[in-house]
This record gives sequence, C-alpha cells and structure tokens, in this order.
Amino acid sequence: MTRIAVLPPAVADQIAAGEVVERPASVVKELVENALDAGATAVDVTVEEGGRALIRVSDDGGGMGREDAVLALARHATSKIRSAEELVGVASFGFRGEALPAICSVSQLELVTAPGDGAGTRVRAAAGSVQEVEEAARRRGTTVSVARLFYNTPARQKFLRSARSEWRAINDVLVVMALTRRDVRLNATHDGKPGLTLPAAPSLRARLGAVYGARYADELLDVEDVAGAVGVTGLVERPGDVGTSGRRVFLSVNGRAVRDNGLVRAAEAAYRSTIPAGLRPSLFLDVVLPAAELDVNVHPAKAEVRFGDRWNVERAVERAVRRALGTLDSAADVGGRGWFAGGLMPRTAPAHNPWEASGRDLSALNISATPEVGLFATERASADAHDPRAFDGAPDGAPPLPWETPEVAPAAPRDAAADEVSVPPLVQLRRTYMMFERDEGVVLIDQHSAHERVLYERFLGAMASGQSPSQRLLFPLTLHLSPAQADAFEANRDALTKLGYEVEPFGGGSLLVHAVPTPHPRFDAERCLRDTLDALTGDRHASTHARHERLAATVACKAAVKAGDALSPDEMRALFVALARTTLPAHDVHGRATIVHLGWDELERRFGRA
Repeated sequence: MTRIAVLPPAVADQIAAGEVVERPASVVKELVENALDAGATAVDVTVEEGGRALIRVSDDGGGMGREDAVLALARHATSKIRSAEELVGVASFGFRGEALPAICSVSQLELVTAPGDGAGTRVRAAAGSVQEVEEAARRRGTTVSVARLFYNTPARQKFLRSARSEWRAINDVLVVMALTRRDVRLNATHDGKPGLTLPAAPSLRARLGAVYGARYADELLDVEDVAGAVGVTGLVERPGDVGTSGRRVFLSVNGRAVRDNGLVRAAEAAYRSTIPAGLRPSLFLDVVLPAAELDVNVHPAKAEVRFGDRWNVERAVERAVRRALGTLDSAADVGGRGWFAGGLMPRTAPAHNPWEASGRDLSALNISATPEVGLFATERASADAHDPRAFDGAPDGAPPLPWETPEVAPAAPRDAAADEVSVPPLVQLRRTYMMFERDEGVVLIDQHSAHERVLYERFLGAMASGQSPSQRLLFPLTLHLSPAQADAFEANRDALTKLGYEVEPFGGGSLLVHAVPTPHPRFDAERCLRDTLDALTGDRHASTHARHERLAATVACKAAVKAGDALSPDEMRALFVALARTTLPAHDVHGRATIVHLGWDELERRFGRA
C-alpha cells in the first residue's frame, strides 16, 4: 500500500489559496489589481463586516466574454502571458492565473462582466466549483463579489481579527494601490459608510494630499535623480519633521508596489547625520530600471522582487534621497513654504552693505560684496559631492574660515565665477544666531550647528584624503587616559591622525600630543580630545565607516564655535560661505535645524496684521 497520494483538487486549491489569500485585504488587493490590469479608470470597492460578509470590486475596464469569464476561474489561466520568456519584463500586476481560483476556493464568488461589444455574463461559483453561468445586463467592465470568505475553512476563519482591524488592513491596501496608480479614481465604502474617496490625481504629491491632507503633502521634499540606468523619484520627509507624525513608507519598482527592506535601509542611510538616532523618516519612492534587471516572479503575492544588481539600485536610492536632503527645501520653516524657490539670497541687492566700507580686504575670502542670485548659485565640487559613499569634505577652492591656517597646499581652484558665493548683510543675535533678510521673511542660522556641519563634512573629507590642517604645539600636551579612553584611542588612532592630531603613546596610559587641528582660535584641543575619546568608548567593533562618521561628528560638535561666541563680520561671512558649500546645509550632525526661515506672513499674523 502506497503512503503517498495525490491530493483532491479541492484540498490542493485551499492549500494554494493559503499563499495568496491570507485575509480580506489580500482579496481586495488581488481584485483591484485585476481591475487595473483590465484598463480600469475607476474602481469601486464595497466591504461589509471587515470583508467577512462581502467584498465587491467593480470596475470600468475591458470586461470579458462568456468563455473567458468561465475560464478566469480555472487555475493557471491568464491573459497576461503565453510563455516563460514573457515573464521577463511583465508589466501587469497579475500573471500567475492564481488569484480568482484561490479566492473562489474559500468563498462564494459571483462574477458579472461584459466586454464593450457583447452581452454580459454572470458566473456563480463556490468552494472552487462553478455552479451557474448565465447572461446578465451590464455595461462594459467587471464586478466580482466575494461572500462568506473562509466559510469552508473554519481554521482560517478563526484567525481573522475584528471587523475594524480587517477594514484598516483593507484601507491600507487601497492606499498603496492608489499611490501606485495615481491616474485611477478609487472609492471604497465599509458597511454602507464612505471609507475612501480618491479622484484621479496628476502627481504623487496630489495623491498624498488627498490621502493624508494637503498640509502633510506640501511639507515633503521632492526626490528626482537618475544614476546610470536606475531612476528614482518621489517624496520624502524633511529631517526636521521626522518623528512628529506616524511613519509611512511606500515603495514601487517599475510601477509595482513592493516591500523591500534593503531599499528602505538605503533611503534611511541618506539621513545619516541629519536626524537623531532611532528616528525613521517617511518615504514615498518610485524606482525605475530596465525590465531585464528585475525578477517579479518571486512570491505568490507579488510583494517582493529580485534585482540583478541590488547594490547598484540601493546606491541609486541612497544618492537620490541624499541629494533631496542637500537642498534648502529641507530647512525648517515657520509661516509658509516656498521661500527657497529663489535661493536663500535676497532677489535685489540692498542699498547699503554696512561692511562694504569697513576697510577689510574680502578678496581672500572669494566672496562678492553684492548679493547675486542665490546661495546655491554655485555648483558643488562635482557630482561625487552628492554621493553618500564618497564625502568630499570641503569643495576644492572653498575659502577657509578666517581663523584657519591650512598647512596642506590647496587644490587648484576652479573657475572663479563658479566658486563665488553671494553673501547678504549678516547680523549676529545673542552671539548665537546669524540673521539676514529676504523678500519672503527673515532667515536665522545657528552658528554652532552651521560650523558643526562644515567641520563634519571637512573631517570626513580629511579622513578620506588623509590631509587636514593642524598646528604644532610649542610644548607637547600630556594626557592621562582611563583604560576605556586608551582603548578608544587605539581603535581610532589612524583616523585621529588624519584629523590633524599628532599623538604618540607615552607609557602608563599617557599620551603626548604634538599637533592639533585648528578649527578656530578658541578651540580647546585637549578637552575636545578627551571628550571625543569618552564618546567613542565601546565603538571598537563598529565598522570603519561607522567609526569614522561617529568620530567626525563628535569632533565637529566639540570643535565648533559655541553659542555665546562673538563672531566678527568677516567670520560670519566666511561661515556663511562654508555652510553654503556643504552637501547638507540645513541640518547639523544631530539632526537639528541649522537654518530656520520666519516668513513675513507669520510675523504679520503674530502682530495682528494678517
């Protein structure tokens, strides 16, 4: 007697359904995808009791004739492909021919459909068996009704959650479909009450505005970049807004919504040094790449894809998001958006620059005395300046701050006109903020955060190039270290040398410091080194890149000018220019805002003038 037997078709169908139909939301997803594949421009979804009692999806797509309507309920019957070769580059949501048969095997299903030039057809089926086929009156399109889901599989039914929870899951699926196909009108009701009403939208921002509110959508940053054959577009959260509301993530690859932790991690990596540790930003990204570089036939639910060159795609995503964060759009704003559209600078030159007649020679700073078009009128050093895996530090030819005396010969300067950055009249407030006026309002720059950002990127560049300005001490400093500090020193010794520290062990847990970096005259090198080693204790097992980033951030924070430090006009101007040439000027290494804009509208509202 044999121990192996072929399963009855009904049992096999229920097993297959378990991979495709996990809960009511799975049914909605498959039916809406079928509607979209049929060319629908409008989809209506009706749900009762969280999908337990009824799920109905109606569309205005191409519809089907009688023969196709019956065949659609057979396993592995599909109109999407005819050969295995067509799996490469398949653009439709469905292609397996499994969804309708799987749903039918665990429910009572009714399909009413009509093509544009023929009679309509009604097909009734239950538990995977067709029970009735008849003519029906219907306009072009298809309506699929799924009743009593899991009625014949009690074990599956008991795992369903409350009607409210299942409806929330359905709503989430519909939002994902709406973000994927912004050109389609999508309506949904639950127990007779409106649940989701989304007209066709011209853009992702407009669709997000309809789903989450216009104010939320307007605050997001545009992402648009092409790296080789990989294009990345979408919207991401400004660093200053991360953590202020619920996190939302949407990813599509070649028009297909997917779940991919690798792409999410790549996008989040772009936020390094812009948000505090532990916070995770909202992301809405569309990735496009050649069809031959993508395998969509990975999972029955088609929620996962396989890339031919995953590293290249992840790198493109990280770069695209990093570039978006490098614009002034990401700066904090009080009282209206859009102030960054013309750059950070005033559109017209002020009648009088109070420092023009100061007698100071500004030529060495390579700064124009009269403001021009905008802070970012200058191109960055190169395309690599935006590459999150290759920080350049300060661009070639960037002017040092007045207190910096580099010992390293600077690289040949670029074209002088391209290097020039316009600087407005700056005023220091409370020895903490630099302020200037624009047509749209007042802009404040935190001097500590700004200098911290400048030093962070320069230190990263120094560790990459092995060159950093330093100053030899007339008499060496002697530092006595704790065991933990000594361990941190050994783990980061080479990187500290690249930052400008010339240090040698002196025995007994002591160090001799012969040279130190010189970020500004008030820099306390000894205290900075001690505090840095304290902060780096326990980092021995971190990756080299992570340790370098942590070291650069720590030293930059300790070395930057502080709140309360008075800055001369020349120092403010030089800091302004240096900040302008960083890759992420709007945020310091802790994720705090460096630049804040206070709009005139907000001021007038506060004074009762609005």
